[in-house]
Amino acid sequence: MELILQNIAKHIQLSEPESHAFMELLERRTLKPKQFLLVEGNICRYTTFVISGCLKGFTVDKNGFEHILNFAPPGWWIADMYSLYTQQPGTLNIQAPGVTEVLQLSKINQEKLYHDIPKFERFFRILTENSLVAYQQRVLDGLSLSAEERYQNFCEKYPSLVSTLPQKEIASYIGVTPEFFSKMRSRLLKGK
Repeated sequence: MELILQNIAKHIQLSEPESHAFMELLERRTLKPKQFLLVEGNICRYTTFVISGCLKGFTVDKNGFEHILNFAPPGWWIADMYSLYTQQPGTLNIQAPGVTEVLQLSKINQEKLYHDIPKFERFFRILTENSLVAYQQRVLDGLSLSAEERYQNFCEKYPSLVSTLPQKEIASYIGVTPEFFSKMRSRLLKGK
């Protein structure tokens, strides 16, 4: 529970009663390997904070290929932002690659927070702005950077995941086939 309070303290300061009120609104869940938190077509009703493990957000194209948009390691938040804010069916799948422990804040409780502790509007506005900036940068990187440069960006953004994720998931994130990724990674390791 300390991890989520540290995350919030980066942007807003809470009193002891405010921290307690916030914690009361959270739901703790443990996900098994490959368990889905959200499936494409469902409505996203929670903002989720990762305590341990990892979550991945992805889509599946008409040929069955997975395209990973983002990861959420410990200390990160994740949601299908479109679905959460519009309450329309989402386009994102959110899944735990391995055992993952999370805290979830329902949309209803998030609205309650805004009313009871208005500084949380600032906190979630900052999260939303950061998410928008990250997605924009991700699109620009995909359009203008080489696979090696996208891999370097992945390593800088998710250092704790480089050695823990399957190579095929990293390949999906940077937009290359697992075979290409394996050859590229071997070449990069030899060059060091």
